[in-house]
Amino acid sequence: MKTRYKRAAIIAAGLALLAVAAMLILNALNSNIALYITPTEVLQGKAPKSQAFRIGGLVKDGSLKREGMTVHFVMTDLASEVPVSYKGILPDLFKQGQGAVIQGKFGPDGKFIATEVLAKHDENYMPPEAQSALDSSKKAGAQAKP
Repeated sequence: MKTRYKRAAIIAAGLALLAVAAMLILNALNSNIALYITPTEVLQGKAPKSQAFRIGGLVKDGSLKREGMTVHFVMTDLASEVPVSYKGILPDLFKQGQGAVIQGKFGPDGKFIATEVLAKHDENYMPPEAQSALDSSKKAGAQAKP
């Protein structure tokens, strides 16, 4: 085999290995991404069906119910509500009427099953996406009222 054919074969094999490595990296990144959406977007059908995603908003007052280690509550952006079920220990700062971001996906029964609950860390902080969603919900609610 001539030297130029050997060199071409080595370059082709290197490019193939690089393409496979890039494909594996992109696949790993895509499977670990968690989209952030609001309860209104969930009810509009913008939520991924088979992938984990995050819902941000407020924990509705009076919605927190405990059954042993399972907790049921409602996430709201003041325009729409999503019922949530979470099995585990909640963060200390998790309270009704406070901001939270939950990660999980819909179960076979159509209910959102959370795998992770993140509470806001102080009274002034809210994720920018959650704050803008709440602001837009308030504006939409104000425009809808006569």
